[in-house]
Amino acid sequence: QVQLVDSGGGLVQAGGSLRLSCAASGRTFSFSRYAMGWFRQAPGKEREFVAAISRSASRTSYTESVKGRFTISRDNAKNTVFLQMNNLKPEDTALYYCAATFVNRAAEVPEATGRYNYWGQGTQVTVSS
Repeated sequence: QVQLVDSGGGLVQAGGSLRLSCAASGRTFSFSRYAMGWFRQAPGKEREFVAAISRSASRTSYTESVKGRFTISRDNAKNTVFLQMNNLKPEDTALYYCAATFVNRAAEVPEATGRYNYWGQGTQVTVSS
């Protein structure tokens, strides 16, 4: 069993920054064997992909709307993944979730929601204009 705990959300003005964290744990969980992703869901919309990082951190992937503003990273020694969000916009307002999926290939960065097996509880990000 894998547990993911998201944190770091909050209320920020447009142009501001936030750093989300996701701490992973589990009795037999090997964090370095999992690709990690961040997703978000705004009210009335479907959950969407934001960013993903390979298990070795050698590759990352971003949805187009956050490229150049968001950075995903991970610390395998601390079983933690981060999402640094800069130049936030009101349209970034959503509930943000981290997710984990076991991958065989070290450079794989899944983007599909259905690829992920484990999810955090979500952390709210609200950007005011």
